[in-house]
Amino acid sequence: MRTPICDFVEKYKDSGSVRLHMPGHKGVELVGAESLDITEISGADSLYDASGIIKESEKNASELFGCNTLYSTEGSSHVIRAMTYLVCLYAKEKGTSPKILAARNCHKTFISSAALLDFDVEWISSDNESYLSSVVDTDSLERHLATEEKPTAVYITSPDYLGYVANIEEIVKICHKHGVLLCVDNAHGAYLRFLTPSRHPIDLGADICCDSAHKTLPALTGGAYMHISNNAPNVFAEHAKDALSLFGSTSPSYLILQSLDRVNSYLDKEYSERLCALTNEISRLKERLSQRGYAFYGNEPTKLTFEAKKYGYSGIELAKILEEKGMICEFCDPDYLVLMLTPEISDIEIERLEKALLSIPKLPEIKTQPPKYAHIDRRMSIREATMSPCETLSVDDCEGRVLARLGVSCPPAVPIAVSGEVISPKMIECFKYYGIDKISVVK
Repeated sequence: MRTPICDFVEKYKDSGSVRLHMPGHKGVELVGAESLDITEISGADSLYDASGIIKESEKNASELFGCNTLYSTEGSSHVIRAMTYLVCLYAKEKGTSPKILAARNCHKTFISSAALLDFDVEWISSDNESYLSSVVDTDSLERHLATEEKPTAVYITSPDYLGYVANIEEIVKICHKHGVLLCVDNAHGAYLRFLTPSRHPIDLGADICCDSAHKTLPALTGGAYMHISNNAPNVFAEHAKDALSLFGSTSPSYLILQSLDRVNSYLDKEYSERLCALTNEISRLKERLSQRGYAFYGNEPTKLTFEAKKYGYSGIELAKILEEKGMICEFCDPDYLVLMLTPEISDIEIERLEKALLSIPKLPEIKTQPPKYAHIDRRMSIREATMSPCETLSVDDCEGRVLARLGVSCPPAVPIAVSGEVISPKMIECFKYYGIDKISVVK
């Protein structure tokens, strides 16, 4: 498979041309990548008005993913904003107000999109051990969508941060039965397309999704995809570039574009076979570790999510032990430890990981459970609360106040409470349990 963006930049690098254009480094090395770092010069095409090498590269990606695939150099956060904008356009085209029914464990970008675009959000009810994972109850979804006031779209995160992959086929059937779109934050699941059979949301019937190529594929950080189903409303494909342009920088990184371009060639070769070998090895590793007392959460094939307390530790404690042994984990909290593996990790490194885990003695199970809350009192819309004057206070002083801005870091960038909601005693328990001692509330 051709790599037109990479080929163009390599040719330009070797041409000896005087760079009388941006960037300011003029190709002179400071960190080492400058000679390949260009901007939209003649022949380099333009990301949001692609007609040349970028268009060809996106066509290659579309063939690999079996749908209409477009690039982002600003991660899935960029694509999520564009996706929700397209949902709003679709609602307006139908003559309705945009409303999205969403799983509660959404990335904070979804909340910021609601603030920017002012669409209505309703939450899918779920009962989970962690706010990071939200298992959609399909019976409840069916009942919700059977009402007269249907949402424009259902929005879920799958795989979620803890490695739970939703039953997208069943969710798609329910959504489409009621004339509702399905949007998926698939940031952690770009590789799912290359399993046998594919478990990618688009192949399972979703209308639109985002993938972070940098999370599970060997792209540079920031490389992401917008995938639009061939069966999606026409407005999606017609205005996808406009949507991305609305939220994207006018200076997209050509280093990241080259990375996405090169990944096409990588995926077109022996990636599926390497991925299959990895998932088989991870499955065997889980079996061996389970025999030693480790417990796992989720069903994502390349993610190891440990239920740390069942082994006698907090996730934070396990992460610290592994770090002392030279292994840096993706995420940890009081309950879970998350490790992300790809075919780029070597057999030797997996052996090191297993040896390190087996060297940790099992302790009595920790029985304490994370606090949870069910009742939610929404006092303001997300937009109104986000745009209101606010103050930052200790969480202990915030009971009865309205949350203004999220202020959650990444990872995991999943909000415990959402802008516009009244802070309850149970919410305060949750904030403190997860180490959040200050929040922003409406004045």
